[in-house]
This record gives sequence, structure tokens and C-alpha cells, in this order.
Amino acid sequence: MRLSQRRALGWCAVAAVAALVWLAWPLVVGIFLGALMGFTLEPVHAALARRTRRPFMASLVMVLAAGLAIVGAAVGFLSLFVARAIAFAAVVGQALGPGGAASQWADTINGWLGRVGLSIEAITDKVREGAGDVVSRSASLAGLVAAHALGGALNFFFALLTMHLVLVHWDRMVAALASAAPLRPEYTRTVLAELRQVGRTTLVGTVVTALAQGALAGIGFWLTGVPQPAFFGIATALASLVPAIGTLLVWVPAGLYLFAVGQPGAGIAELIWGALVVVGFSDYVLRPRLVGDEAMPALLTFVALFGGLETMGLAGLIVGPVLMSLAVVVLRLYAREAAARRAAPPAPR
Repeated sequence: MRLSQRRALGWCAVAAVAALVWLAWPLVVGIFLGALMGFTLEPVHAALARRTRRPFMASLVMVLAAGLAIVGAAVGFLSLFVARAIAFAAVVGQALGPGGAASQWADTINGWLGRVGLSIEAITDKVREGAGDVVSRSASLAGLVAAHALGGALNFFFALLTMHLVLVHWDRMVAALASAAPLRPEYTRTVLAELRQVGRTTLVGTVVTALAQGALAGIGFWLTGVPQPAFFGIATALASLVPAIGTLLVWVPAGLYLFAVGQPGAGIAELIWGALVVVGFSDYVLRPRLVGDEAMPALLTFVALFGGLETMGLAGLIVGPVLMSLAVVVLRLYAREAAARRAAPPAPR
């Protein structure tokens, strides 16, 4: 094939890849998370495939089990969260009412607000007006929720489909990419191996750390007497996904609540438990053991977390670090190749 024909074919391949990315972009989060799920569950699938000697059926079982587990966990999580939130609101309303444990604290806050021309009643009226406005626009809100629900369902479906393809055909996909990519085959395999390893550790580390922080925080809330500790434990697990501040959004207000209701000892204990156990143990003992000892520089980690959160929402907290790790691997390969070229003796003329 002549050089001009090879160049034309190369540009056509680039255009084909761009078209595929453009068409798949609305579903890219689901596809990416599905691949990470496949990487994470690959050892379980391999063991099941060896037992049954049917890799395809083993993958279908894994996909069905994962789908049911995710849906069941989400429904149970939300149901418990909503139920506990309602119960907690009732407890807080009773505490803030006349003669309640926090009534004196509420009167003090009301006095501070009065100095700037505000009051709790005025704020409550504004909230009621906003709620009425929301009700009047319920039709458009329902359409928006339905659109997001449809998008989420499509991403979930493609995540399961991608997980199945990764479990069954990953070796063939690696071989095909190694032969077609413009990089050296060993470089392509290195990048894909890094994708699988980093994706697996990032997903497991994020999910398990969030569950551990929620459970540990729930124990602390129960020991210190915070109302509805299960509700706050779930809230802590969700807040742990937020970069930097994370669980502080939950256990710090919980400790301040204990101060407000006249339990300073319990409030101090809650703040100490949150700092040492929820943050210290989880972030500096548990997470490194799950993710590994080799970590990116702190600056790149924060760029990956906040950049992923800004561009892809909560899913970016997982996708962002994986993409950043891949970028670091590619740059290291490039630096290695450049160093090898500089060290090589000049070709004889």
C-alpha cells in the first residue's frame, strides 16, 4: 500500500474512532463504570467459570447478581434514609418546640437573627413560599426527573452490558487493541493492565471506604446519643464521596447538635470519634490498604477528584482518578521512550 493510501486510511480510522466516541459520549459514564465493575468481579467470574466450564453463563450469572444487588441496595438505602430522615425531623421539631431540649438554643439563634432583621419565622415563611412554587411547577419537575431517570436507566443497562463484555472478551479486546493501536504492543498492554488494576482498586477503595466510614460514624452516633444514628450513618457514607470535606459535613454538625441540647461531653466525644476514627482510621489506615501504597501526588489527586466531580458528577469521583492514573502511565512510557532514544548511540552514516 502506498504512503498516501496509508495516510488516508489512518485518517479514516481516526474519524471512525471520533464518531464512535461522539455517539457513545452520553453513555460514557455507564460504560466506564461497567468496565470497572468487570475488572473488580473478574476473579469471582474466573472461579465460577472454572467450576461450571461455561464462561458465558458464568458472566450472565455475575451480571444478573450485580444488577439485582445494586438495585436492591439502592432501594433499601433510599427507603431507610427517607424513613430515618422523617423520624429525625420529628425529633428535632420536638427538641426545638416549647420546653424542648434545644428551645433555649433556638431562642438564642432567633435573637441573633433579629439583630440583622431576620427571624426563624421569616425564614420558615420563605421556605413555605419556595415549596409552593415547587408544587406549582411540578409538571416540569416531573418531566425533568423522568428524563434523568431514563438517562440513569440507560447508563445502568450499558454498565451491565459492558461488564458482561469485559468478563467474557477482555483478553480478545486487549489482543485486538495491541495489534491495532499505534503504540508498541507492550506499551498498549501496559496501559490496559494499568486501567484494569487502577480501576479495580479505585472502585473497591471508594465503595468499601464509604461503607466503612458510614458504619463507624453510625456507631459513634449511637454511642454519643445522636438521634437516628442509622440516618446519620447513611448520610456519612454518602458524604464520604465528596472530596476534601467529605464526612465533616455530617459528624461536625452532629457534635454541635449535642452541644446545643446541653450534652457537651457527648459532643466532645462525637467530634473526637469523628476526627480519629471516621477520618483518621478510614482515610489513613483502611483506604491505603485497599487502594495500595503507590499514590499519585496530592495535587494530581485533588485535580482528578474535583475535575471528575465537576465534569461527570459523582461518577467522576471514580472515573477522574482512573483517567489521571492512565495519563500518568502514558507520560511515564513517553519519558522512558524519550530517555531510550537519547541514550541510544547515533546511527552510522
